Amino acid sequence: MISAFLIDHTQRLLSSYRRWTGRDLIPASGSPEELTRRLFNMPFVVISHGTEDDPVLNYGNQAALTLWEMSWEEFTKTPSCLTAEPMEQAERARLLSEVSKKGFMDGYRGVRISKTGRRFRVEKAIVWNLLDEQDRYRGQAATFSRWTYL
Repeated sequence: MISAFLIDHTQRLLSSYRRWTGRDLIPASGSPEELTRRLFNMPFVVISHGTEDDPVLNYGNQAALTLWEMSWEEFTKTPSCLTAEPMEQAERARLLSEVSKKGFMDGYRGVRISKTGRRFRVEKAIVWNLLDEQDRYRGQAATFSRWTYL
């Protein structure tokens, strides 16, 4: 059974992506449960974090969990800053600040690190602000389908 949080969060991911980019992240047909299942099982990465002072990851589809070598429980307790090595965190902070101001960014490229220390370069990522139904800021999300292990 899929939780209400996952269904609601999937809707937020999809509607916010469409709002900022004018495109659908996945085809929009199907029930909310079907969309939730489909997004979780897509072959590209989708991740998001919340609005905490040090934002914590609150979603990762199966591709993200595999890439970062974490379970759902581990992933959703991880501060998002820890997905980047210390020397990459200033660039990550600059990116997130820019996305906060503009709404989204297309074509991001940067190095990330998995739980076991495996480094990989993300290519052509799209990062966007998550908004709720009242247009309140609820965090940020990213998607990408290209990465190279370093």
